[in-house]
Amino acid sequence: MRTIRTLLTATLIFSLAFTPQLFAQERHAVNPSVLAQTIADQVAKQDAERAAIHEALNRPEVRQVAAMSGVNIERMDASIDTLTGSQLTQAATAAQEVTQSLVGGASVVVVSTTTILIVLLLVLLIVVAAN
Repeated sequence: MRTIRTLLTATLIFSLAFTPQLFAQERHAVNPSVLAQTIADQVAKQDAERAAIHEALNRPEVRQVAAMSGVNIERMDASIDTLTGSQLTQAATAAQEVTQSLVGGASVVVVSTTTILIVLLLVLLIVVAAN
């Protein structure tokens, strides 16, 4: 009886030693280096989007339209670093459109550029108000 109990215990311990749960810590669904690179890419993208928004808000034409509209551009500029996700992407897209239209050789602010600037400011105001 003692031999059977010892044999059964040894078999049970041996089978438990090789269960998949014990090796679960060694396997990864995603390679850690790929995960780290994806996170680094996302952070770099967000930094670039924030830089584009800051660049657009620092343009004299944008500051002029903001002053005429009564918008506190310094407060808006300071709140850019709190944006994330779709809010950041939407504001960055509008900022890039403004920058491209102004850098493209436009020396005078025309109605379409002014409209884009106002839309950018409204998007940013909505985002700031939501936070």
